[in-house]
Amino acid sequence: MAVDIKSPREIELMRTVCHLAAETLLLVGEKIRPGMTTDEIDRIVHEDTLRQGARPAPLHYKGFPKSVCTSVNDVVCHGIPDGTVLRDGDIVNVDVTHVYEGFHGDTSATFYVGTPSPHARHVVEVARHGLDLGIAEVREGARLGDVGAAIQEYVEAQGCSVVRDFVGHGIGRKFHDAPQVKHHGKRGTGDRLRAGMTFTIEPMVNIGGWEVDVDPKDKWTVRTVDGTLSAQFEHTVLVTRTGVEVLTARSRPLRNSENVAALFVA
Repeated sequence: MAVDIKSPREIELMRTVCHLAAETLLLVGEKIRPGMTTDEIDRIVHEDTLRQGARPAPLHYKGFPKSVCTSVNDVVCHGIPDGTVLRDGDIVNVDVTHVYEGFHGDTSATFYVGTPSPHARHVVEVARHGLDLGIAEVREGARLGDVGAAIQEYVEAQGCSVVRDFVGHGIGRKFHDAPQVKHHGKRGTGDRLRAGMTFTIEPMVNIGGWEVDVDPKDKWTVRTVDGTLSAQFEHTVLVTRTGVEVLTARSRPLRNSENVAALFVA
């Protein structure tokens, strides 16, 4: 499948929708607390998305029933919001995707609910820094294998693992497009990056093994096979002539996540 190279007008639309998604994720960070349900997170995201004049991309996407993915503790990705109550010490990834003027903006973060355990702190901060290292590899002429290798090398050096079965993806008019962005790999391999490409980088990092299972009942919820904690962070990025632009960059630190990260040593 050919990789879509965005025009200047399309890049401006991507900037807009990605900013909206980032603002909704900031709102989630303000609201996260022990005792709330993941359904409450879904309501917050749904209402804020509509308030912005956008729509939530996950809702009814291939049958997904809610407006956001909420993945708690050992849930790696695609957790379906429901009556699950967040408890002190939990971690929860909230994955927000907006559609605005026909373009998609996709971003996620893992939040601390109350006071996390040392293991929770470790996996979350490793995932956060792994994303940063992957983004730092993005520039015209680099290869996607460079991105994956940077993430894998760091994550495994920290005693964690990178999920293999789910990847980042091209994004724009389509929610999921070419190229596939693996979070593991070898340097100097994979598609060569070109200015105007937009894609997500979204490493899923487990404190235990990388193997995962999809829930046989709901067909969506992905969990670690060994029941250990998992964390994820995601940005939508643009390859530029001079490097990379993080389209979903936030205007301020993310509460219950970035604002407390400096207190923890990964």
